[in-house]
Amino acid sequence: MSEHLTESGISDVMERAYIDYSMSVIVSRALPDVRDGCKPVHRRVLYAMLREGLLHNRAFDKCAGVVGEVLKNYHPHGDTSVYDTLVRMAQPWVMRYPLVIPQGNFGSVDGDPPAAYRYTECKLSAIAEDLLRDLDEDTVDFVPNYKESTTEPSVLPSAVPNLLMNGSTGIAVGMATNIPPHNLGELIDGLCLLIDKPESTLDDIIEIIPGPDFPTGGLIMGRAGCESYLRTGRGIVKTRGIVEFETTPAGRDVIIIKELPYNTNRATLVTHIADLIQGKAIEGISDLRDESDERTRIVIELKRGEIPRVIVNQLYKQTQLGSSFGVILLSLDKRRPKEMNIKEMLQLYLEHRRDVITRRTQFRLRKAEDRAHILEGYLIALDNLDDFVKIIRASASRLEAKDRLMAKYPITERQTDAILDLRLYQLTGLERDKIEKEYAELKIVIADLRDILANEKRLLSVIREELVEMRDKYADERRSRIVPDESELRMEDLVKNEGVVITVTENGQIKRTPVNAYKSQKRGGKGVIGAGSHDDDAVRLLFTAQNHDNIMAFTQDGRVYVEKVYEIPEGLRTSKGRSVANLFAFQENESIAAFLTVPNFDTGQSLVLCTRKGVIKKSALTDYRNHRAAGLNAINVDEGDEVIRAVLTSGKDDLMIITRDAASVRFNEESELRELGRNSRGVRGIALREGDVVVSLEVVDPEGTLLIAAADGYGKRTHFAEWLAKGRATMGVTAMKTESPIIAAITVKEDDQIMILTKQGQAVRTPVSTIRIIGRSTQGVRLVNLDKKDELLAVSKVVIGEIAEETPAEAVVAEGDAVPTESAGEAGPDAGVSGDITDSSDEGDSEES
Repeated sequence: MSEHLTESGISDVMERAYIDYSMSVIVSRALPDVRDGCKPVHRRVLYAMLREGLLHNRAFDKCAGVVGEVLKNYHPHGDTSVYDTLVRMAQPWVMRYPLVIPQGNFGSVDGDPPAAYRYTECKLSAIAEDLLRDLDEDTVDFVPNYKESTTEPSVLPSAVPNLLMNGSTGIAVGMATNIPPHNLGELIDGLCLLIDKPESTLDDIIEIIPGPDFPTGGLIMGRAGCESYLRTGRGIVKTRGIVEFETTPAGRDVIIIKELPYNTNRATLVTHIADLIQGKAIEGISDLRDESDERTRIVIELKRGEIPRVIVNQLYKQTQLGSSFGVILLSLDKRRPKEMNIKEMLQLYLEHRRDVITRRTQFRLRKAEDRAHILEGYLIALDNLDDFVKIIRASASRLEAKDRLMAKYPITERQTDAILDLRLYQLTGLERDKIEKEYAELKIVIADLRDILANEKRLLSVIREELVEMRDKYADERRSRIVPDESELRMEDLVKNEGVVITVTENGQIKRTPVNAYKSQKRGGKGVIGAGSHDDDAVRLLFTAQNHDNIMAFTQDGRVYVEKVYEIPEGLRTSKGRSVANLFAFQENESIAAFLTVPNFDTGQSLVLCTRKGVIKKSALTDYRNHRAAGLNAINVDEGDEVIRAVLTSGKDDLMIITRDAASVRFNEESELRELGRNSRGVRGIALREGDVVVSLEVVDPEGTLLIAAADGYGKRTHFAEWLAKGRATMGVTAMKTESPIIAAITVKEDDQIMILTKQGQAVRTPVSTIRIIGRSTQGVRLVNLDKKDELLAVSKVVIGEIAEETPAEAVVAEGDAVPTESAGEAGPDAGVSGDITDSSDEGDSEES
């Protein structure tokens, strides 16, 4: 036996071997196909499960059986890789749209491994079945398996864009892919756009598909990384987990981690945070608990005085709570690796679907034509039934009958065989009707199928209809929110713009509580605990706002400090809040005298300030646009006087000043006030009687009424027409007949609600419509039932956005009963009220009694 030897350099041999190996890894193992989004092992697992009959509406079966079937017929590699693939396709925190329905322990987001495949069970999900749909209609090529004992599909028909829908990760030789999951509804909308308008640009596609949609939700920081990979195929997407802020009954701030970045191990994150706390890399955390079940809930309790946002920023920087996803849109196109942008991927998927639908239509046309051909033979036989029977009976064999029939009638061999196979009952008149009906229907079907093949628009319309069907069947809401990146990030993106009640105590404790923590009651109700017992620290100011507003805090000395409402610490109804010194950089001996909330400083409005001794000053709101942490001077205050009220005006409004002894004066700002600079004193607004002081300054609203409340719990509404404009600096007229001091006067409308707070901490939220409109010199009606030692402390109008479930006044409780409600801590920062920001000039800040 002779041997044939050839010489070859070792470098050439190694080069060829390496290229062969690398191409095998690239094509047959590591990279997904752009058409169906599957690597060979994924495709084989899904096909084996289909062959095993493991459909979504049938019983589960052992994963061991699936692994065995895959290894036996399709995938000659280790069982570990097959089972790992099966498990991954079933994990909802990995797959945006899982392809396998699991039963048993399939691991967890904490990194726990799945149980062995002899213990777990599985079946295909409905969306996976649509990946395999029409597989038996010659839609794709089948190739021999590794031992040539059977065949397997080279690609799946893929009725949904699986590659972009679920993403893929793979490391080949010299290249890698890392494709994030996307929202199916957005993908199909993008595909429909390309079908309807093939000339659509990348910008048009990006407008519909803005970026990834991770199964674990979270925040995507900025559009730059998303646009980069959508346009070029490469980019870095910054992601962050979602946190919420709560307050414990003891008044401590708590950070709740609700959602994690994609591919973040929850247990590892908790351990890392614990290590940072122990190593004092992050200080200010008193307790760390993982209260997660199927949903993530990591609780971080802060030490007293710590600012939650500072701790959160440290967590984003030092832990996986802030991470990034490096995107590489690399996949196989015609068995060649190719890096593509989003439009190219969508176009290649549409090409695949065009090929699938074309082949399926051709297959169905062949079947329909073959059946029509048989029916045509039946009809010929039925038209000549007696002669056919005669020839068959006269023939010595089936072959002779076949030849004689074909010789006499224009029928083919296939038609003749079908006729000879007919049973006697099929020769009845009833069966003839069925055959004729079926033949007529087939002719319509054949014409329709031929039209699809001949008409490109019809073919594309079929593709579009099936994509819309998939969208209606499987699409859901986006889970990941895209927000400005770190350089553009505002806390507004993390905080819901809901209505809140803000209270400030005599000792300078401030807090905000969601409006929905106070349910509406009838007038005169006793209310709920609104801010705890205040015998030692009474509430001094009460007003409502929205989280995204700017809050302007005016001190008694006439300085103003500006912050966002959401910066105010959130508290329960019964908690006292935290010191304002933690929120505003007050100077020595400064305290809050009045609040005002504005959405922005470019509304064209004016700011009017009023002091306790009746001095009034008007300035442009834009003068406060460039505010500083150290504050700005808003008015020069006389010695012994202090600021008590701030309102916004249009420049042409009528204003009213109301005093503690119920004196009131109305005047027009356009004729009586001119705008002054920030560093000025102002002018006299009302001539006060001895011992009297101003309690409120209001903007006259012709469509509203003036609600006046006294310390004894009585109040009333009066039309503004009851007051005539007599000019400022006069003594005015009586606003209410009462022996008790006036504590608040606010402008309200019929559909408004007010918040009432008493000295002992009772809070009542009630509709304005329950308070009667009566004349100027009257006593009023009871607003709230007070205990003998209690007195009315503050009244404010409620800022209401869009309330999910508003409790009507008539349906709450009997008059005088307390209303049990959820605490703000239980409701969470997302509970309750949201909506457009209301004009803060209509809000009434209450003043001390």
